[in-house]
Amino acid sequence: MYGIIDCDNCYVSCERVFRPELKDTPIVVLSNNDGCVVARSNEAKKLGIKAGVPYYQLAELFPDKKIAVFSSNYELYGELTSRVVGIIRREAPAYFRYSIDECFVYFEDVEQMDLKRWGEDLHKNVKLSVGMPVSIGIAPNKTLAKMASHFAKRHMGYRHCCLIDCVEKRNKALKLYPIDDVWGIGRRYAARLRSMGVETAYDFATHSLSWVKATFRNIVIERTWRELNGEDCVPNEEFARKQSICTSRSFNGMITDLEGLRTHVANYAARCAEKLRQQRSVAYIVSVFLYTNPFREDLPQYNNFMEKRLSMPTNSTIEIVEAAFDVLQQMYREGYHYKKAGVIVMDIGPRTPIQLDLFDYNAEQFQKMKRLDAIIDRINKVNGTETIVLGSQQYTSRNGKGKAQVFANAIKHDYRSQNPTTRWSDIIVLK
Repeated sequence: MYGIIDCDNCYVSCERVFRPELKDTPIVVLSNNDGCVVARSNEAKKLGIKAGVPYYQLAELFPDKKIAVFSSNYELYGELTSRVVGIIRREAPAYFRYSIDECFVYFEDVEQMDLKRWGEDLHKNVKLSVGMPVSIGIAPNKTLAKMASHFAKRHMGYRHCCLIDCVEKRNKALKLYPIDDVWGIGRRYAARLRSMGVETAYDFATHSLSWVKATFRNIVIERTWRELNGEDCVPNEEFARKQSICTSRSFNGMITDLEGLRTHVANYAARCAEKLRQQRSVAYIVSVFLYTNPFREDLPQYNNFMEKRLSMPTNSTIEIVEAAFDVLQQMYREGYHYKKAGVIVMDIGPRTPIQLDLFDYNAEQFQKMKRLDAIIDRINKVNGTETIVLGSQQYTSRNGKGKAQVFANAIKHDYRSQNPTTRWSDIIVLK
């Protein structure tokens, strides 16, 4: 049996941990540079606030409503969700983290376990220890477990844990579950299925396998059909390691000069390298993309994407940043106002064993980079993200005066909360 633990309204719940007075208050969390709404509390959803609505429109759309607004604070969210995962690690026989707010668990021997009781106890433990509400879905495979967590989150009668352990429960859940929400069915395939009269997961599951193969010719869709019919066929390896990692953001304003772009790209590349090390992997390909502002029709437009293949895979911050600089240098064009950039690392594999380059391998340099990254990661973990960064990651004022500022302070986040669990400067003071 599989289970999935999903943090309810993750970003909002993290903000409420140290702000209990906001328990029943509508809350929204904004995207990078405070652009638009990316997370909403249940109270905000009831008001009619839609995901993706620009922040500046909230005052116009809801002039008489008291809404708590927060900038995205990934340092806080990562810290609190890591505490949740720490509890899951102790309570579950086996686990693998799927995203910042979701974690799969696996139960090999279920004969001696009361899984419903286990899920309810886990919810209580996480709520008491971390202050975060979670919902648990348990089923014979991952797709059905995701479906069960949906019901656990929306129906209080399940007491935060929904268990699908027989054909009758499975069919009942399938009939109530819209095809659009099925894990593995994307928006395009959902629209295609609805045009064929398939409205629910049950409608899809009752079609024959031969029909699925002939209609879609897609292994992911076939796996989804099999799992909806009770099989366990989505391999665990797909969740252990991401196949590509992307870090990108829209700029707070527009950038025309190469040096300004280099600083942003350095930060994106450094974040990709850090994520690679967190999942114990390395990447062969470093790619960069650049966009101008498509809404500024009065300005010339230019979009581009280029990549560089490394002779040896790496997760070194310095090496990935240098590769990103090489790509950026090739694709940059003067005379354009750039609004967004991003770095993607691809062709990812495990960090050991690594296929070494016979002509470009320096054992001493390799070990030096490895030790340097390990020390920087440890210091940043203890003292807060970006305590130590590369010099190329620092922004300076346009007139060259004043102190340099690091990546975190270069993004607009006027409503960001403090980080009392990761920064000494933000530690809570009791009256």
